[in-house]
Amino acid sequence: MSLVVQEIPKVGLVMEAVKVVRWLKNVGDTISLGEPLVEVETEKSVIEIEATMSGTLVEQLLQVDQEATVGDRLALIESNEVTTTPAAAPTRAPTPTATPVPQKAAATAVLSDRVVISPVARKLAAEHGIDLASVQGSGPRGRIELEDIKQRLSGSPQPSTGNALGALSPMRRALARAMTLSNATVPQFTLERTLDWTSIQSLRDEWQRAHSTETNKPSVNDFLLQAVARTLIAYPALNATFSGAPDSPSACIVPAQGAHVGLVLALEGGLVVPVFHDLETLGLREIATRRAALITRGQSGVLKRDELDGATFSISNLGPQGPDRFSAIINPPQSAILAVGRLREAAVVVNGQIAVRSISDLTLTIDHRVVDGRLASEFLAHLVSLLEGRDWRP
Repeated sequence: MSLVVQEIPKVGLVMEAVKVVRWLKNVGDTISLGEPLVEVETEKSVIEIEATMSGTLVEQLLQVDQEATVGDRLALIESNEVTTTPAAAPTRAPTPTATPVPQKAAATAVLSDRVVISPVARKLAAEHGIDLASVQGSGPRGRIELEDIKQRLSGSPQPSTGNALGALSPMRRALARAMTLSNATVPQFTLERTLDWTSIQSLRDEWQRAHSTETNKPSVNDFLLQAVARTLIAYPALNATFSGAPDSPSACIVPAQGAHVGLVLALEGGLVVPVFHDLETLGLREIATRRAALITRGQSGVLKRDELDGATFSISNLGPQGPDRFSAIINPPQSAILAVGRLREAAVVVNGQIAVRSISDLTLTIDHRVVDGRLASEFLAHLVSLLEGRDWRP
């Protein structure tokens, strides 16, 4: 037996600060490796932090509503795992015995059909008698965040959601850090290819006729997700990450095991990227079901930790109101992202004849440290050929 300090892990590239929402285990509880230990609120979502060892929870080093950063001490656990070098107990003086946290505490409090607020913001608003109906939230679905309440107390004007001028919301700040880091440290280039959706639309219509009673029917995005996964397995170089400084002897390209694809989801004030893990193993029905669930949880701001972490490739599709074509910035440590222009009708030449087809322009952004132009071009050509092929089946 040994006392081990569990710290707050980093989830994704941009996570830095968190707020404790609720403890899922109380002092004295037995915990297992990988079991959810506590819920914390990040810039983008409410996630669970799992225990990194089995044992007994001895002390909660952070309390509900307390703010902390990645690497801070979270809990003291009496481990029942055999270790060769027991970790030292914390040097800070022990805090008073933790008060058990009510298990009914909610990650997000819904005050009405229209007002959603984080627990930390709700507490501060109640202490100062703030009318929540008059507060504009900057979080997902207009959720009121702690910064919104602080700005009301300071008398500063509240920032609008979206891209309006004003103070940065936590989500926008996280996004700004990630994109600045990507643009400054990753040499990126793009390639374009036009995709004819005719074959996929025929397959989708065929599927819907054969499964007319199913609730989550596949969209064209689901076919795209499956095709991307298959192409990543065929071209593993684009399913890898660059590790280390370029001039370091330890620099290397790390291949991924399985295709873990992120789908960029736009929200008010920012975006999140839910991840489809092991996408190459999923059938079309499973992809459609999982996509619907991830989008719903993403829009509600309650994605789980493993649903936000571990993507090896991303897809950004701005939908029918988006542009004909655009390029996206890579989200490190991923090495590629695919931007999908809006699906539109256009006159194209097919077998020497002019025909009206449903098309999209695809733009692939690549980390040049990992992949060169020829291989990236082959990847994009393979993806388009797969989706346009008449013999391909989901």
